[in-house]
Amino acid sequence: MPQTTFLFWNLNRKPLLNLVAELAGSRRADVVILAECADEPRSILQVLNANGDGGFRYPRSVCERVRVFTKFSGQFLVPEFESERISIRRLSLPARSKVLLAMAHLPSKLHCSDASQFFECTELARDIALIEDRAGHGRTILVGDLNMNPFESGLVGAGGLNAVMARHVAWRGQRTVQGRSYRYFYNPMWNFFGDMSNGPPGTYYYEKSEHVTYFWNIFDQVLVRPELSHGLTRDDIEIVRAVGTRSLVKPDGTPDGGGCSDHLPVIFRLEF
Repeated sequence: MPQTTFLFWNLNRKPLLNLVAELAGSRRADVVILAECADEPRSILQVLNANGDGGFRYPRSVCERVRVFTKFSGQFLVPEFESERISIRRLSLPARSKVLLAMAHLPSKLHCSDASQFFECTELARDIALIEDRAGHGRTILVGDLNMNPFESGLVGAGGLNAVMARHVAWRGQRTVQGRSYRYFYNPMWNFFGDMSNGPPGTYYYEKSEHVTYFWNIFDQVLVRPELSHGLTRDDIEIVRAVGTRSLVKPDGTPDGGGCSDHLPVIFRLEF
């Protein structure tokens, strides 16, 4: 069964559409998801379809923070829930298993406390579970700028997204805490922390003069339910540091937020 290729990039409101189109074309992306994109959908489509095989479409959405463009008709990507920051859609491609595609741009740490970020994740987890119950399956992909690291409470907390670093743990399906059951997500982004990863040691770099700072963060993530995790390998996910000859990082390896975005794009391929 062929893989479907997804590209996610927080553009930081920079004019980067030519780079988006080049990256989408070189990686043969089927789905392009953009956050903090200042351009109108019509302009984005013109650039995406200007070169190569093109064929991108824009399934209309009320979600302003995340925009999605696909190589297939919008009739295969139907909204199930949408808000300003979240779009959850039913993806039903011919001859494929049906999946749910949840796309999110959650509130920034600049404007939101850790506690509020956690509760945003509890609400998102609840919305996803309700739609899974309605759909009758748990084949869900969650992708976006979550503005939290994989180890933070909103991601790992049982009442949050309950996203674990180990596939064999996620395969249990759910865990019970104080008599309540919580469904697992598998979060492969844990693998990309540090210098021994195959690519950049994160997707976002922030240095501050405090006693505790992580420097590198992984805010841009893809999470999958256990049902979709079996065929997902390290080679299927990439934090991108260059598009063609254009480096997205400065000489010190950190994101070039001046010339490009302060977030690095994420490419992933999934079979379903």
